[in-house]
Amino acid sequence: MFGYRVPAPDEAMLISGGKRGLGGAPFRVVTGHGKWVVPVFRKVRFLTLSMNESEVTEYCVTRQGIALTVRAVIAFKVGNDTESIVNAGQRFLSEQDQMSILTGRIFSGHLRAIIGSMTVEEIVTERQKLATEVLETSKAEMAKIGLVVDAFQIQSIDDGDTGYIEAMSAPHKAAIQRAAQIAQAQATQASVEAEQVAARNQAEYARQTAVVKAEYSAEVDRVQAQAAQAGPLAQAHAQQEVLAAQTELAERAAELRQQQLVAEIVKPAEAEAERIRVLAVADAERMKIQAEAAASYDRVALDRMLIDQLPQIVKEAAGGLAGANVNVLNGADGLGEIAAGLVGQGLTILDSVRQNLGSPRRPEGSGAIEIDK
Repeated sequence: MFGYRVPAPDEAMLISGGKRGLGGAPFRVVTGHGKWVVPVFRKVRFLTLSMNESEVTEYCVTRQGIALTVRAVIAFKVGNDTESIVNAGQRFLSEQDQMSILTGRIFSGHLRAIIGSMTVEEIVTERQKLATEVLETSKAEMAKIGLVVDAFQIQSIDDGDTGYIEAMSAPHKAAIQRAAQIAQAQATQASVEAEQVAARNQAEYARQTAVVKAEYSAEVDRVQAQAAQAGPLAQAHAQQEVLAAQTELAERAAELRQQQLVAEIVKPAEAEAERIRVLAVADAERMKIQAEAAASYDRVALDRMLIDQLPQIVKEAAGGLAGANVNVLNGADGLGEIAAGLVGQGLTILDSVRQNLGSPRRPEGSGAIEIDK
């Protein structure tokens, strides 16, 4: 068929006739682009590059001699490089379904060989290790036929009626069951504790609710009682204020009356008493002044009389010397002294009379008395 041919994204176009392909292959490989093909002289075929799957169910014997049935799945495809496409095209181009069959056989052989070198415990517990070893040992053979393995997974391992795997798992089952029972008991205990906590919380909530209700009721009663007492209390308070005001008014009236009485009675009485006292003091002072004046007049009159009598007193004193025997020793001077003594004697008598009459003494040093002639 003449024309421009283009392979699908998951296909490789193999053109035979004309020039040979890579490494002397009988065809040329075209991927990802188109190619002009001349009919009669060129022939075009397509090789799939998509993913293929192969399942394996293999009866294997372990190193312990225990027979196992292993089921696995292989995901593979033709390699994207030209060499892999050439190798796969030369082997599977006419019968591409044979790729799955051949791949299954290759993996079955390697699976039996590897399981024969392992124990059941290793196979069961290290299943990924088993798959990795099978994959690694098969990779070289798969590359020779142009195939690439993307994944190899062991789906199941069965020991038939021997019960080895089940017996091997019995301790683990027992431990799991024990752990499950413990977990169940703990869950039950936790559930019971949770129920108890919930019951306590409900009881506490009910108690708090009752307390709040009681407090609210008591508060309502108190407010109502206060409201009921508000009127009488207000009236009593008002009466008390009225009584207080009346008491204060009475006290102020009493104070005013007391002040009025003081102004009307006490003050005039005090003023009259003060006037009488002042008059008495003035009268006493007047009488004192009059008495002093009278006394002064009497003394003056007495002094006057004594002065008037003084010559006679001296004369009488001198008369006493008339019959006396007087010796004058120093002549005229001695006679003067006698005369002076007589005068002094007269003055002494005058002072004595004055003292007896309460009059002041004559000042000292006054040696002369003025006598009116």
